[in-house]
Amino acid sequence: MGGGAAHGTGRGPGRGLGDALAAEWWKLRSVRSTYGVLAATALFLVFVLLLAFQMAHVWDGLSAERRAEFPLRPLQEIGGWVAGLCLAVLGVLSVTSEYRTGMIRTTFAVLPRRRTVLAAKAAVVGAVALIAGEAMTIGSFLGTRLIIGDRPFPDQRASIGHDLPGFVISGTSVAMFALLGLSLGVLLRSTAGALVPVVLLWYVVPMLVFHLPEPWNERIGSVMPGALPRQAAGLGADNSIYGDLLSPGVAAAAMVAYALVPLGFAAIALTRRDA
Repeated sequence: MGGGAAHGTGRGPGRGLGDALAAEWWKLRSVRSTYGVLAATALFLVFVLLLAFQMAHVWDGLSAERRAEFPLRPLQEIGGWVAGLCLAVLGVLSVTSEYRTGMIRTTFAVLPRRRTVLAAKAAVVGAVALIAGEAMTIGSFLGTRLIIGDRPFPDQRASIGHDLPGFVISGTSVAMFALLGLSLGVLLRSTAGALVPVVLLWYVVPMLVFHLPEPWNERIGSVMPGALPRQAAGLGADNSIYGDLLSPGVAAAAMVAYALVPLGFAAIALTRRDA
């Protein structure tokens, strides 16, 4: 009987998810904070490219001995690193702004299936973060390579085809941080409260782990979110403060876990408490 009612009204599970996706996409693109976060991400890409111009200018004035110790790679990778924080903020705001304004009650009144709403929100936020993350990481990499031209920086001797997969996988870590921010926003229902653990995982805890005695710095550092993309790409942790102990498959699984396990707890919390 329940199935017949659903069929008669034309609102089965697939239709519910489609409605939820459309609603979440509309909400995300209708608030100024979305454009503010994406604009900040784009401006930082411009900043990275301007720094690349400056480094190329400095390179031209160095002696041969100094050039041998003048790397470019930290500059290339900082774009994706900052994008992770920016899109994590977007993930947090995508849900805490609804709690702040009370729109979350309207959302659940129209779409009572809370897990469907959360899945749709995660899909929309994750897709936007993935696109922005790939644009940021690949743009930083290719843009800096274009700017330095044929200058033989010591850490840029590998071909673009060799280095590009690592940056592509780094772009996926931006979506991981965005979903982590979304989950914390659902669990804590507070923008400030959710941003604190995001920043801790993004920067503070890795810095503390770096100062641990060996071998604990490498063992714990290998499972930090920022360490996972290069290990997942099979490139290890060269030029990184993190460890290099995980195989590509394990590192990729850890990235998925960082994104989905908190989302699972968020789904449980969302269905067991009032809006």
